[in-house]
Amino acid sequence: MNLLIDSFISAILLLKSLDAEVCAIVLVSLKVSSSSTLIASLIGIPAGFAIAFKEFRGKRITITILNTLLALPTVVIGLFVYAFISRRGIFGPLDLLYTQKAIIIGQVILIIPIVTTFTIAAISRIDDRYRKSAMTLGATTLQTAGVVFREARFGIMAAVIASFGRVIAEVGISMMLGGNAKGFTRTMTTAMALEYDKGEFVLAVALGVILLMISFTVNLFFNYLQGRARV
Repeated sequence: MNLLIDSFISAILLLKSLDAEVCAIVLVSLKVSSSSTLIASLIGIPAGFAIAFKEFRGKRITITILNTLLALPTVVIGLFVYAFISRRGIFGPLDLLYTQKAIIIGQVILIIPIVTTFTIAAISRIDDRYRKSAMTLGATTLQTAGVVFREARFGIMAAVIASFGRVIAEVGISMMLGGNAKGFTRTMTTAMALEYDKGEFVLAVALGVILLMISFTVNLFFNYLQGRARV
């Protein structure tokens, strides 16, 4: 217990000093996590709209596959992407392995099912009369989608936030594809794992505190937006 308390106190002091190594690790984490969340959102939200709006053969199996991919282990994704971007892989000549781009690719694959599935769920909860009324008044497909998006925006925003929380806290993909290179691909979670292996808990605890603060801030901002919308 004393070890944990001492580590926590030392971690707070480390944060107050704005240690350069801590700042570099946090910036890398925010960069790759934000980039992967943005890319996954640009792919997953339109895909979720298309699946929710359209009736097509194989729709149920498509949704089932997406729900199954929600539980896809990060190690499996790491191995899959590694096979393609390693020197012997198809994309080996691009030198993507052990770069931030490799981490982003793996994280995008990880969270596209989350964004898509949650978007489908958010749209499915919207009363179908909104869509029918818009179409009756002569709205185009794009305008109708805009009406539905406005009603489902908080559910979709929750999907994006959940995806961001998933990637900023994952460790398998970052370690396997990024290599945990100091100052380049070392994220908060990989640094915490490294410090734990070394038996050094101060930096690990400091990064854990930062990770919780980021998650709390993002969710606080989301709740603030929800509150503003109800006023």
